[in-house]
Amino acid sequence: MGSASSMLTQYDIEEVQEHCHNLFSQQEIVSLYQRFCQLDRNAKGFISADEFLSVPEFAMNPLSQRLLKMVDGLNFKDFVAFLSAFSSKATTEQKIALIFKVYDSDGNGKVSFNDILNVLRDLSGSFISDEQREQVLTQVLKEAGYTKECYLLLDDFIKVFGNSGLKMEVEVPVD
Repeated sequence: MGSASSMLTQYDIEEVQEHCHNLFSQQEIVSLYQRFCQLDRNAKGFISADEFLSVPEFAMNPLSQRLLKMVDGLNFKDFVAFLSAFSSKATTEQKIALIFKVYDSDGNGKVSFNDILNVLRDLSGSFISDEQREQVLTQVLKEAGYTKECYLLLDDFIKVFGNSGLKMEVEVPVD
């Protein structure tokens, strides 16, 4: 599994499956490996930020720069672990944990009012003024029992988003 040009053994597949909490079938892991090898153009065994940006859907995502910080340099095992949050079998908590990491851009384990505001700015662009974003966010936090001064931890995110019916699923094409 070290070189992207090598083939996956049954042991490798099972190891990756275990690493991603069995959220992908063995057939899906093989398909993901084929996609990983396509992205890893230089067969280095990991995918660079530039290689991720070659995926049009990724490059067009308004949060792509934040996501790049999370995915730059992932080897295959970690690539699958990252994608596991998008599996239909992933729990809501697993999905929320990924969202939390997107908001926690400095990786300090907490999300501030400004962290959320920056993500909202990335998502809404110039469609909403900074003042409108602040008003909306202040109201949403207030309704959830938080203030602008609060720092949200992962448990807070789970509390706020846990019953939201969050959908984050990507179908893995299996040949």
